[in-house]
Amino acid sequence: MPVPRSLDTVAVIGNGIIGHGVAQVFAMAGKRVRMIGRSAESLKRAKGRIAEGLALFRDNGLISQSEADSALVRVETCTALPDASGAQLVVEAVPEDMELKLEIFRQLDTICPPPAVLASSSGHPASELTSRVRHPERVIAAHFWYPPQLLPLVEVCGGPATLPEVVAWTCDALREAGKEPVVIDREVPGFIGNRIQFAALREAWSLWAAGVASAEAIDAVVRNSIGRRLGVTGPIESADLGGLETMYNFARFLQPHLDAAPEPPAVIGDLVRQGRKAIGQGGGVHDWKKRDPEPLLAARRAELIRWLKADLSFKKKEHG
Repeated sequence: MPVPRSLDTVAVIGNGIIGHGVAQVFAMAGKRVRMIGRSAESLKRAKGRIAEGLALFRDNGLISQSEADSALVRVETCTALPDASGAQLVVEAVPEDMELKLEIFRQLDTICPPPAVLASSSGHPASELTSRVRHPERVIAAHFWYPPQLLPLVEVCGGPATLPEVVAWTCDALREAGKEPVVIDREVPGFIGNRIQFAALREAWSLWAAGVASAEAIDAVVRNSIGRRLGVTGPIESADLGGLETMYNFARFLQPHLDAAPEPPAVIGDLVRQGRKAIGQGGGVHDWKKRDPEPLLAARRAELIRWLKADLSFKKKEHG
């Protein structure tokens, strides 16, 4: 049998910003979750973040208190990779260290024999993770978007050796957990979402670095125009609605002027080398030492919750 008969246990390898979110997703869906991390201390913090995430869902009427309590109980924390044994689905969510990922998949290939499905949430193609496994037909990419508990999309992409049944089974498991899987038919670096996201970011950084406009102005343009449309119509739909001939002709005029540099602007690298690496360090293009990021983060959470409520309402209407 190429796929598991059922799914009752999910192992999540990694307990960082993606791992703990993935664990919450499957725990809320009624699955037993084994969240495997490097230390009891980091796992305790991760479980605390899951409790906070469940409270956010409860406070917004998406789940009840009893559902939140039950979901938290279903998350078991472990520090040994062999604790993944018995899981029908394993989701790798460790830091971006390819040697670490390859070694984890090598061990999982023995710890979790077929038909268990081995998935990576990292955004790397499945074919990059199979050089040390004996059963590449059950390895698949399942790219969760951050934060996994608040964004519905999961990009699903099998490698050349992945069985079609594994792709279909993975999508079914994700739908059961309330996610919206999208199948990518052919492996490409970055899959779909990141390629579009970084194309926009490349142009935004380029405009800022060239002194065309301030970072504040560039962000405002996106928020107050395409940002509002993209939640309803994707870029290809938007072009169709705008008129394909018009958009084609404008693209012919504009595309030669768009940034096509193979590297980010040098000034972005300068900021990173200066230590402006993250908001917690005051880092970024914006000066976060002068601007409190918490209201922005809270506004983003509220907007993502609003979309989740709309999704839930739509599904209820769809199913009568």
